[in-house]
Amino acid sequence: MRMETPEEKQQKKPLTEQEALRKLAALCAKGEHCTGEMLTKMERWGLDEGQQASVMAKLVEGKYVDDERFCRLFIHDKMKFDKWGRRKIEQALWQKRIDPALIKATLDDIDDAEYIAILHPLLQAKQKSIKAQSDYERNMKLIRYALGRGFTFDIIRQCIDNADDYEEQ
Repeated sequence: MRMETPEEKQQKKPLTEQEALRKLAALCAKGEHCTGEMLTKMERWGLDEGQQASVMAKLVEGKYVDDERFCRLFIHDKMKFDKWGRRKIEQALWQKRIDPALIKATLDDIDDAEYIAILHPLLQAKQKSIKAQSDYERNMKLIRYALGRGFTFDIIRQCIDNADDYEEQ
């Protein structure tokens, strides 16, 4: 893909409000998107703040963009398919400019048992590939691995401390 030169970018006329609305509505029809992503696109297209607000109001009114719906689906997908923990999901949503109160409320709806159900098999699989000379060293490597996946320390400790209970089941 060829990059545009600054001269080519200046020669392009900026999108009108109607063109931006049409493009964004088509994009939202293909997949779930949040307000932050839409605003970033409009900024890149050169729309001023008034036009951005108008387009966003129409997208929200038409239910093309709903940050709460986006947040719930994003969390579900990241937990189920990518096996992410709370902290990593929280950071990704923050980068997408989702309201922190909405992030907290949505993440608080998730029971610790769901995180444990995701983390425990990850730790079991990781444990097989870890080379450690003591239980302490093995546990530290497991903790570092789980923290990197975004799980909170209390959930990690719970999984490591109760590993024997899970193996009996």
